[in-house]
Amino acid sequence: MKQILLCELNMSEGTDKEKIEAVSGELRNTEGITIIDIDSDKDHNRTVYTWIGEPECVLRGAVNISSKALELINMAEHKGSHPRMGAIDVVPFVPVRNVSKEEALVIAERYGGWLGSVGVPVYYYEEAAKRPERESLVAIRKGQYEALPEKMKDEFWRPDEGPFSFVPRSGATVTGVRFPLVAFNVNLRTDELEIAREIATRMRFSSGGLRFVRAIGLPLEEKRMVQVSMNLTNYEKTPIPVVYNLIKTLAESYGVTIAEAELVGPVPMAALQDVVRTCLQVHKFEIDQIIESHLLG
Repeated sequence: MKQILLCELNMSEGTDKEKIEAVSGELRNTEGITIIDIDSDKDHNRTVYTWIGEPECVLRGAVNISSKALELINMAEHKGSHPRMGAIDVVPFVPVRNVSKEEALVIAERYGGWLGSVGVPVYYYEEAAKRPERESLVAIRKGQYEALPEKMKDEFWRPDEGPFSFVPRSGATVTGVRFPLVAFNVNLRTDELEIAREIATRMRFSSGGLRFVRAIGLPLEEKRMVQVSMNLTNYEKTPIPVVYNLIKTLAESYGVTIAEAELVGPVPMAALQDVVRTCLQVHKFEIDQIIESHLLG
């Protein structure tokens, strides 16, 4: 049966349309893949590319898109509200169908090896981590790009691939294999950043919040709002409605309402099952009731 691997490459450029189009063109010209989503955010100054295909084709897409991005992006000039430390910031590979974790790891390590060979420091995370303290993206990216000059003087931060030195133009990249996560953002009707940051602190697991939730508070200057930006790393154990309802309650405690919510990139069908069951009160809803689910084979 056909193998399907997903890649969700995060690039540190979300404002320059010419650069984004040039990089996007490299992905569109890659044979054997299906592009699911290209999402650019000006406030974050970040573009997330998501595509699927046979593992070799997905790897080729990652190499093609990275080559062009490294040519065009200078991290020394980058500003944005989203945490980042590299022109190609984070590149997770996600097994979707008939791809084992071990096969996905081979692809991630081949990508990381190539990236290191062209002069970019690379760290492996999640399932690909070579050391337990590098499993978490948050831990690796702490201090962001601006911390790299000092990190590269510390043996603890020796990269898994590439040069053990600060590379101003490219920064560093994190890559690996992970469970499908849901990127879920909630925008609040206020421009008080501290409110979003306090809610994010109460949401994320690392500071006592919901299990499998990572959260930060970010400004949305163009919208004159603030955002609680989250990654739900296991939507089965911490469903979307649970997260939304808690943010709604916390926001109301500050006298603030939710303006809108957004899902960034693709979402597994199973993640929406609880949305239907909870929000529509359809308690017996199953994914098999979706007609298109029967076309997946």
